[in-house]
Amino acid sequence: MDILLVASAFNSLSQRAYVELSDLGHRVEVVLASHGDDAVRAAVRETDPELIVAPMLRTAVPEDVWRTRPCLIVHPGPPGDRGPSSLDWAVAEGAPRWGVTVLQAEAAMDAGDVWASVPFTVAPVGKSDLYRQEVSDAALAAVRQAVERYAGGSFKPRPQSDPSIGVVWRDFFRQERRRVDWAADDTATVLRKLRGADSQPGVLDELLGQEVFLHGGHPEDRLRGRPGELLATRNGGVCRATRDGAVWIPELRPRRGSGDPAPFRRPATDVLGDRVRGLPEDLVPLELPAERRTWADIGYRRLGDVGLLSFGFPGGAMSTDQCRRLLAAYRYALARPTSVLVLGGGRDFFSNGIHLNVIEAAADPAGESWTNLNAMDDLAEAVLRTTDRLVVAALGGNAAAGGAMLALAADEVWCRAGVVLNPHYRRMGLYGSELWTYSLPRRVGEAEAARLTGEALPVSAATAVRLGLADRLVPVAPGAFRPEVERLAGALAADPRLPERIAAKRAARERDEARRPLAEYRRDELARMRRVFFDPAAPYHALRSAFVRKVPSGSPRPLAPVPEPGGAAGR
Repeated sequence: MDILLVASAFNSLSQRAYVELSDLGHRVEVVLASHGDDAVRAAVRETDPELIVAPMLRTAVPEDVWRTRPCLIVHPGPPGDRGPSSLDWAVAEGAPRWGVTVLQAEAAMDAGDVWASVPFTVAPVGKSDLYRQEVSDAALAAVRQAVERYAGGSFKPRPQSDPSIGVVWRDFFRQERRRVDWAADDTATVLRKLRGADSQPGVLDELLGQEVFLHGGHPEDRLRGRPGELLATRNGGVCRATRDGAVWIPELRPRRGSGDPAPFRRPATDVLGDRVRGLPEDLVPLELPAERRTWADIGYRRLGDVGLLSFGFPGGAMSTDQCRRLLAAYRYALARPTSVLVLGGGRDFFSNGIHLNVIEAAADPAGESWTNLNAMDDLAEAVLRTTDRLVVAALGGNAAAGGAMLALAADEVWCRAGVVLNPHYRRMGLYGSELWTYSLPRRVGEAEAARLTGEALPVSAATAVRLGLADRLVPVAPGAFRPEVERLAGALAADPRLPERIAAKRAARERDEARRPLAEYRRDELARMRRVFFDPAAPYHALRSAFVRKVPSGSPRPLAPVPEPGGAAGR
């Protein structure tokens, strides 16, 4: 079937809808509603779709479109739920169960007939994590069911006037409801408010005389102080006292008009700058005691012969500092006596590569791009040069660009079903590094590597396994991914053939190094990236700024071909 996806952004859910419907054999095109109604109308005329699906919309589909074409809207709420802030209300009210509904588009918002609905359990995580995991799983199950029912031709969608559907209108969730009363709110309330606003729109507050939005929230079990007081820093985050405890806030976003020239999300200490210089830095060991309840973006555990190096950075972006700290942790893990080392294993993003927000805010964005990329390369090279054990990259969440290539540096890549990979850089105007010119072709071959990086399209976890990008599909719920990875890694470590595999890996690395050293791959990649970074006219700079500032740019058709970075021919 010919399907047109209409979305306000080609985000994680839109991409997942694209890859999974494509995997089912449908011909799928995408248009961004953020470019205006005329762009949607033009895409409808050009593609002449049999069905329109809107997986993520902030605005209505033009009436002349939904009146003349079958149009299904994905709403992140159970049947009868209406309003623009459904998921915000679910988190704020502590709903134990929620759902996703696929509706027929009509004039009244969220009032159309129900084509499918799938419930899910609300995990105690931030809204953005919930959206990319449980909501995404339920949404794609509902979309697949609705598309199948539409294609069958006999299903009659259920009107919301059905007595079994209780209609509830929920207003837009405004900042007044999100406001934290630091003197009165307990830690559980503060965390619920912070998590309900992550990653958008954040909780508006004032810190050290500056209006900022707070992004992310994690409990702290030891530090205490006056309610609202900043107590310490850790790895870019700040700890703030509540009435009965404290919370860690990893990121801030300056309010527009506050005087900050970089009004977008980035590490809290980066935003506050010299104003937090006098705060103590409260660091924690990589191997935290099991009883601790605090925030750490990198951690290590050892289970027998298995080492587990976990990390989780907001939005999957990895700044220079984060890359360097993860490399130090990786070296720490290599010093432990294990035969299998698992990298990742968390439920949200694996990695999306260099930190564009930190780069955009830097005094010298070109120089920071270069420094950040070299730190990513150091990490990828360290993984590739590990020959005394097997390294597994465990992707519970999505990976893109340099983060996807970092995963490919491992010996095995395990993906939770539902993960979307973007193994390319081209749509940000970059050639890429992280030694991808070695890692990608050795997995999929030169021709397939050229296609993946040239077409620059997302890939489902199932397709990644089929192509050789990944080695194992892990079909479990988001919360079950980590324990399942631990079980699988334990079985791998206990395999009597493991010493032979490690020996074969070492021999292969020696042969490849003799054929062409890794240093040459890295040198050639960096030469091309340097030309882009330090060329003020290179598209990368405008694309980065638009991405960070969430300004619509480029074509309203996000799958349209893009030129080779720097205008060079070939891959």
